[in-house]
Amino acid sequence: MNPSSPATPGRHLSLLPLLLLLAAGGLQAETPMAISLTGGAEVPPVISPASGSGRITVKTDRSISGSIKVAGMAPTMAHIHEGAVGMNGPPIITLNQGLDSIYAVPAGARLSPAQYASFAAGKLYINVHSARYPAGEIRAQLPARPMRLAY
Repeated sequence: MNPSSPATPGRHLSLLPLLLLLAAGGLQAETPMAISLTGGAEVPPVISPASGSGRITVKTDRSISGSIKVAGMAPTMAHIHEGAVGMNGPPIITLNQGLDSIYAVPAGARLSPAQYASFAAGKLYINVHSARYPAGEIRAQLPARPMRLAY
């Protein structure tokens, strides 16, 4: 048997660790997460015509970016909070208000290791506050960390 022929099993298996390493290095939580904010997601739920939508990206280096747009309300501020579904928690990032009721994650924002662990467990949410509902009028839970193979 020719040792350089494709029929030599050990030859191709020797590349397997390299291929696995390259594939693992491409795993990133970089897929933008589409979110929808509603009053029903607040704790406790509120009845409001307000709504919001946006995209948030969290990378494995703990950087976070994205924005939301709200409608049907006069927002006073918006934050990313740490808290599980059905629970309220402290704000960890204040979103910057732009034009047309758009709120954006500040440039260079980064989660702490503990906050990233909360994100991976689905325990971060976005909350938009108003004068009528100072504790929050609309909310969206960020889904637990999505993983994809970068190519």
